[in-house]
Amino acid sequence: MLDYIQLMAIKLQAKLRQKGGLNELRNSGFVPGVVYGKGIKNIDVSVGNMPLDKAFREAGESTLLELEVEGDKTRHVIINEVQVDPIKGKPVHVDFLEVRLDQKIKAEVPLAFVGESLAVKELGGILVKNIQHIEVEAFPQDLPHNIEIDISAISAFEDHIKIGDIKINPKVKILSDVSSIVASVVPPRSEEELESLKGEVVEDVSKVEGVVKEEPVAEEAAKVPKESEAKQEGKRSETK
Repeated sequence: MLDYIQLMAIKLQAKLRQKGGLNELRNSGFVPGVVYGKGIKNIDVSVGNMPLDKAFREAGESTLLELEVEGDKTRHVIINEVQVDPIKGKPVHVDFLEVRLDQKIKAEVPLAFVGESLAVKELGGILVKNIQHIEVEAFPQDLPHNIEIDISAISAFEDHIKIGDIKINPKVKILSDVSSIVASVVPPRSEEELESLKGEVVEDVSKVEGVVKEEPVAEEAAKVPKESEAKQEGKRSETK
């Protein structure tokens, strides 16, 4: 029913870099980054924009990478974070966590929902995904890229999938609560329920706490001419 995906280590080339000149580096198609880890000195590196994008799509933040650093050595790392420019949508910095292959680490592994639920297809239910990631512990080389959740196992509204139902590589230990529900399907709302929800909507915003109802602009505009007319009337009286 449920299975895991495990990928081979992905290779990514990097170069040592000096401090400063980050904008020039980015404009030339590279992303500045840093390699750090327990018991090692931080190493400033740069990687190609396109190779990094490809590696990140394949590895995510839980798959082992072989970072081949020019002028240094190949390091086993995991992409810990990629900072992205909110406007351009391009990576501006990347953090690589160097790991030891003989020490287990904890990681958040994303869930990939596959298949089709009969409760959705035939009964018109709504799929509810309660969990998107689960925490696991394993040696870096055994960490899965993602974990597939086959929702075809949900054929009725009373069915659901729990973390404890997930079948995973025995080398990987699940740390998340096994009783937590990963996915379920709820019945569609009836017309009566939808109508009752409409009746619960507060139509007058002045009834909502913290909201001050403003006077219509038209009334304020109407007061201005009257005040202007009074001034004009006063001027006429002075000239008489």
